[in-house]
Parts: sequence; structure tokens; C-alpha cells
Amino acid sequence: MEKALVTDGVSATPRSLGGVRAPDETAHRATALLRPGILAFGGTITETDLHAHHTVQILAANTPLTVMDASGVHHHGTVVIVPADAPHRIDGGATHGAALYLDPETIAGAAADRRAHTRGWTSGVHASVVDPARTALLDQVTAIVADLRCDRETPPPIARHNAVTEALRVLPSLVHDRSIRGADIARRVGLSPARLSHLFTDQVGIPLRPYILWLRLRVAIIRVRSGDDLAAAADAAGFDNSAHLTRTCRRTFGLFPAALDRDDLWDLGDGSWTADSAT
Repeated sequence: MEKALVTDGVSATPRSLGGVRAPDETAHRATALLRPGILAFGGTITETDLHAHHTVQILAANTPLTVMDASGVHHHGTVVIVPADAPHRIDGGATHGAALYLDPETIAGAAADRRAHTRGWTSGVHASVVDPARTALLDQVTAIVADLRCDRETPPPIARHNAVTEALRVLPSLVHDRSIRGADIARRVGLSPARLSHLFTDQVGIPLRPYILWLRLRVAIIRVRSGDDLAAAADAAGFDNSAHLTRTCRRTFGLFPAALDRDDLWDLGDGSWTADSAT
């Protein structure tokens, strides 16, 4: 996963954290949300420097935004999708908005990336599903993900394989072990690595390796927000060290880990995660 996250030759240091900051004290407080494959911030969208990240970014606002790509083309609209690894900068922000970062290996992330490439950066999501000025961040994320999932025909619901259920149960207690691998999880649940990988991706909606990465990010956020310094949070979450956590945040989101300690109201879920669902 580390190699897949690398973006070479492009500054990943926005002038503000992801282009989203908390509103003034007189306005509603910004919020933040994390689920496997989804990071979202709500608040004022501000200008950034040119940067890139491996996640697909969706910017939604109550007034039109302007995002410039690496070719100098400006994309103008109330919803803008930035494809994975695409250099870009926000040239015009908005008072009320949301920034979603979607793992491109999830159903929603892959759909968003595909729409940006085939329909354009400003035609990939129906603007009617989002009203950042009036709608809670969780509801905005849920609506956008539901719209993106329409790209894939929904199969009839099937019972989750017991091995996948067991993997989801034990993974939160194992991510602190930085040596944990998919093969180790497969042995614990009694399947071959290939079989578990196939079932996990199909039934959870995100491959096992990036799921583990997102779990580690969740642990790091919890530890930072409980008062740990970056080194202690990185160690508890299974990163090699604080530099490894910093590299992962920058490559994945274009953000420094300081974004994890923003003065936001965080929605981290209950830990019983399934991908492509904000609830």
C-alpha cells in the first residue's frame, strides 16, 4: 500500500489543512468524519497551493468553487471531483462546504475517479444531493456515497462469510502490530490469503490492506485527540514511527498529521466499520 500512495514531484503542502478550516466562532462549528475509505471535513473551504494526494477528493459547497489542475485549466462548480494523484489547487473557496477524501480502491472512490475522468471534474456528482450550508456532514457524506454507488449494480444481499466477520472483529486489536499481514489474518480465520482477500473485498467493499491502513489512521486520530504526541500515536496505531505516519497522511490526503488534531467535532464511528457506508 505504501508504494501505491506515493505521489512524486508535487508539493503536498496546502496553505491550509486540505483547504477546509473551521468557520468563525459566530458560525456553526466545523465537523470531521472518518470511516474506512472516507475522510471528510466540513467548514470554510479556502485556497491552497498546488498539491496532490492518492485519495479522490470531492469538494462540495453552497456557492461555486474554482479548482485549477496541473494544465492550468480551471474547474468551476458547486461540486468538484479531483481524481486520484491529480495535481491541483483551490483558487476560489466557499464559506460553507465539505471536503471528502475517498480511497480509490473502494466502490465509491473508484466511481468518483471514473466520473471525473469521463464526465469532467464538475459533472461527476449531482449537486442536488448536497447542501453544505444546511445539511450535517454525515448526511452529506451518506448522500454523496449513495449517488456514487449507483454506478454499480447492487447484488442481492448475501450473508457475510463467518471468516470475514471474524476478521472485522479481530482487526482493531491487531493493527498496533506493525508486522501484521493479510496472511496472518487469513490463518486466524481459517482461510487461504487469496480466499480471504477475495471475500473481504467483495463483502466489505475495500481490500484488506487499505482497510488496515484506515484502521491505523483511526487509532492515530483517537490517540492524538486523547493527548498523545505524534510518536506515541504512531506507535499505538502500528506505524513504524511518526515520520511514517506523516508520510502516509501526506501521500494519502495531502495533509500533515496536524489535521488529525484540528478543533473539530469528530465522528469516528463505533469501530464496527464497513466500507462505502458513512453510517
